[in-house]
Amino acid sequence: MSSLSAHVLDEIKELPAKYPQPRSAVMPALDLAQEELGYLTPEAMSEVAAALELDPGYVEGVATFYSLFHLQPVGKHRFYVCTNLSCTLRGANEIVEHLKKAIGVDDPNAVSSDGLFSYEEVECLGACEFAPMMRLDHRYQYDLTAEKIDHAIAERRSPAPLSPALSPEVERVRKPRAPRKKKDA
Repeated sequence: MSSLSAHVLDEIKELPAKYPQPRSAVMPALDLAQEELGYLTPEAMSEVAAALELDPGYVEGVATFYSLFHLQPVGKHRFYVCTNLSCTLRGANEIVEHLKKAIGVDDPNAVSSDGLFSYEEVECLGACEFAPMMRLDHRYQYDLTAEKIDHAIAERRSPAPLSPALSPEVERVRKPRAPRKKKDA
């Protein structure tokens, strides 16, 4: 029996056509698998390899190399808090401590008792000018405070749907870009 749904496997099989090399589809394929299951199981990685017609060892190597792929269960909502120099100087360590207390965990490998939350300290999210910052549900949140953390947690614990601005689906919708201006020769 497959650990991935037929729909996800079909999406994965369509990915190689979008890239010059089929191996380039591994990361988006793993992302689809992780999004469906919450983390990557050995079975899911094997199914990704079979769907992409790649060596399972290669797929596992990619999954174990990148920290954005999880091989153990994580919370439904994962906080990626930057603790690099700029964020640390602007209070990231205090944000992490507040977050840990607010979701009821002691270390990054733990999942909150309700299964909703986990966190990870990351090196850099590339927005030092907005420090401290984090990524949550595919969205970046800037100039963090304890109050902003509490609000993000409360929104996700609420039985009401997320506000559109905080919904991961909003992030996935491609917005049309303005046409590029041609350079004068």
